[in-house]
Amino acid sequence: MYPYYPIMINLQEKKVVVVGGGKVAERKVLHLIESHADVTVVSPNMTKTLRVMSEQHQITWLRKYFEEDDLRDAVLVFAATNDSEINEKVRKSAQPQQFVNVVDQPKKSDFHVPSMVRKGRLNIAISTTGASPILAKIIKKDLESKYGEEYEEYLDFLYEARQQIILEVKDSAMKRQLLSAIASPEFLESDQRNERLRQLLNHELEK
Repeated sequence: MYPYYPIMINLQEKKVVVVGGGKVAERKVLHLIESHADVTVVSPNMTKTLRVMSEQHQITWLRKYFEEDDLRDAVLVFAATNDSEINEKVRKSAQPQQFVNVVDQPKKSDFHVPSMVRKGRLNIAISTTGASPILAKIIKKDLESKYGEEYEEYLDFLYEARQQIILEVKDSAMKRQLLSAIASPEFLESDQRNERLRQLLNHELEK
């Protein structure tokens, strides 16, 4: 198997087509909606959850069997039906610039979607490149217990603090020192992060 290149992709307002309306397709759609993708589902039938999403205009539902033209302008394509022949037809219908994930044919897929641990701005991807999805789930569970909800607030602080340091500090070495300081366990566990950051900034700027 060829090595895969890990990437975080911005799908906001970009067209993604999911062919299929079952539980597998539903899982794909739910994650895509979190990324604010423009999702089109092609299927004569859908799960109750997907129907509700269509009624609420969260997704576009093409209530029909798949046709090649359904992939027009799509950035990503998911062939997520329970019919291997249809999935293969979807794969072959895609243009060279369109990346296709075939749920029942990982070796024929252009990309795979890893297991994800999400804690606000923190995103950790876990993939065994198809060797053992079960092991990926075990690792995901372990990481979820290690990186709790406290990381959501902490990452928001780090983002704002980084912008502040970049704005106020001109010396490159001092910037690196401050950025390292705020990414420490002491700041993670502190309930006075902003005050401590201000003290550090004042101390360094007074030198």
